[in-house]
Amino acid sequence: GATARLYRVSFSGELGYEVNVPVERQRALYLALREAGRDLGLVSIGNRALDSLRLEKSYGVWSAEFTQSDTPEMSGLDRHVAAHKGDFIGSAALLSRQGEPPPRRLVALEVAAIDAEASPHTAVKAAGKVAGYVTSAAFGHHVGKSLALAYVEMAVLNAGSELTVDILGEPRPARALATPAYDPDGVKLRS
Repeated sequence: GATARLYRVSFSGELGYEVNVPVERQRALYLALREAGRDLGLVSIGNRALDSLRLEKSYGVWSAEFTQSDTPEMSGLDRHVAAHKGDFIGSAALLSRQGEPPPRRLVALEVAAIDAEASPHTAVKAAGKVAGYVTSAAFGHHVGKSLALAYVEMAVLNAGSELTVDILGEPRPARALATPAYDPDGVKLRS
């Protein structure tokens, strides 16, 4: 009963779609999709489940990993910015930093914990000294590992220093991941 725009995009790391309809038609669409998928086992999931899925793919989210305080170079979004395309808000600042490494970088971490996750803003430490902070964390059920996204000082990352993240007051070993924990080649998204 409504015109919809369908986008092949996924926040979960699996092949997925986003369906946009006018707000007054959202409930009807939701109920129709639930009914159509009932025999396929379609169920709703909560935000914590979605967080688990996005962290397995190392996907950041606005207000946690991406804020006004984080530059494109720090968050890994610089590859999406056409710095020389023309004047835009922030272009002068961006161009003035070109070639300079950022002070910290957003990285995915695998944390040696299965009983609890790190909390946002928990310190990431190297040799007992604060070297960054966690932005998001959850247990990755597909991969069976505790995962986090964190901003960590570039000097620490470049040195390959051993990292820890405190969980419930106990330092737990953590390692920076070079690729997402789940489907690092993005095969599921292109299936």
